[in-house]
Amino acid sequence: MRLKEATTYGPWLWGVLWAVLVLASLYDRPLLPVDETRYVSVAWEMWLRGDFLVPHLNGAPYSHKPPLLFWMINAGWAVVGVTDWWARLVAPLFGFGSLLLAAALARRLWPASQAWLIAPLFLLGSFYWDLFTTVTMFDLIMCFWTLTGLIGLVDVWQGKPLRGWCLYALAIGLGVLSKGPAILVYLLPSAIFAPLWAVSRPGSFWRHWYLILPVAILGGAAIALTWAIPAGFAGGDAYRNAIFWGQSAGRMVDSFAHQQPVWWYLPVIPALLLPWVIWPTFLVRTWRAIQSRTNTGPNPGLRLTAIWGFGTVIIFSMISGKQPHYMLPMFPAIALAAAYGLSRAPALSSRWDLLPPALITAALGAVLLFAPEIGLVTGHPEVTLLISRWWSVILFAAALWLVFRPLRELSARLVTLTSTSVLVVIVLQFAARPVVQELYGVQSVADYVAGAQAQGYAVANYGKYHGQYNFLGRLRQPVSEIGDETVSDWLETHPKSIIVSYQKTLPAETAPIFTTRFRSGTLVIWDGEDVKRNPHLPRRDAN
Repeated sequence: MRLKEATTYGPWLWGVLWAVLVLASLYDRPLLPVDETRYVSVAWEMWLRGDFLVPHLNGAPYSHKPPLLFWMINAGWAVVGVTDWWARLVAPLFGFGSLLLAAALARRLWPASQAWLIAPLFLLGSFYWDLFTTVTMFDLIMCFWTLTGLIGLVDVWQGKPLRGWCLYALAIGLGVLSKGPAILVYLLPSAIFAPLWAVSRPGSFWRHWYLILPVAILGGAAIALTWAIPAGFAGGDAYRNAIFWGQSAGRMVDSFAHQQPVWWYLPVIPALLLPWVIWPTFLVRTWRAIQSRTNTGPNPGLRLTAIWGFGTVIIFSMISGKQPHYMLPMFPAIALAAAYGLSRAPALSSRWDLLPPALITAALGAVLLFAPEIGLVTGHPEVTLLISRWWSVILFAAALWLVFRPLRELSARLVTLTSTSVLVVIVLQFAARPVVQELYGVQSVADYVAGAQAQGYAVANYGKYHGQYNFLGRLRQPVSEIGDETVSDWLETHPKSIIVSYQKTLPAETAPIFTTRFRSGTLVIWDGEDVKRNPHLPRRDAN
């Protein structure tokens, strides 16, 4: 295969696709509870308190995540003011940085190949990657630091030890400050098993490697400890124990209960790689290229991606707390191997090789076309009736475009399939917008709570509270968390109050002061005096 020049398929194209995807999401959907709203609320409380050492959520120290994301959000707010668009842009920016680093790593591993042009297209062409590119979470931040650390290891192997080990230590330290010691899962296997991929080095090289590796790890730990030690003392005993034990050993000890079976990721990972896994050209040509023997001996790049990818899957398979997005930091390993294989593939003559991706695009269009009928069958017509059938037209047109557009170069097919994947994700988000707003939009509740606090009302949440209203309502006072055993005592000490509750059904002959749909039930705001007369009103199953 011969790709176009870099000026045609280079970073500008990745940037345009990324920008269209992210801007569409910023316009299309709100911050989603409970994860996105919680993380931005932690950043908001950091801004309010002026305490950049110990993160807080709803007035209490927040030990579940380290502070780097919250620092980045606050740094942007210091320049542009407190806005939700900047808070939502930080994690996607790391996603774009990961595209650039994946290309840089491909150039280091295969300097004579054009794999560096393909790897970012592969990432942007994956439905799951595109979905998480727009979400305020930590996994693409971890992906960025993983790629940084691996570029450091390649630097050491290629004769730049000082820069390489510094990058590796920096990646560990900032990875820990992003999401905790999980960064070691992505970075340690490639360093420990380096002789399997970093070939053609004498024994003295490996003696130095294994002497300096612990120093680099300790250097990364030192970066993280410059925050963790003072934060631990400032946050108190419970917070100190949580960040030093709960974020590392505690989670590992608890994780071996195997809440999910060890093989859980095996069927999940192929689904995460749609639509590539149903494109025959990708599967066949990549496999043949990887299998092909060359006169140059072992392929360090393929060996590195194999250790990186399989090491991540094996370690996380042994941990019970499995989530699909834990795999995102190893997506570039698959993308790099695929890019190398496709860069060696010959030109294609068949125009029907894009038929399987076209069929899945058409199938998604059919889901949108028949959404109301699907809702009737599944028992949720009130949800699917909100989806406009007209969005299906775009997906049907995209499917026809994939099949009937004459594409003689593999490079053009790659760009077409990547662009179509981005389009599919955008269309699905816009089609789901009324449903998301109806079932997950809590801005109206946050505004009501903010207004009540401004009038001197104390506010409580009945049940577990995740801070979902704090940033959206720009709350300056915490929301109390109450339950069956504490509601009466709380009302006695807060005579002017309201209570927010989530309920499957509203009790008969009641008059809450505010209601809105949320998920499969109703978010309700009660006047404290009504609850004082009937303490069972806020219960989820009240009747």
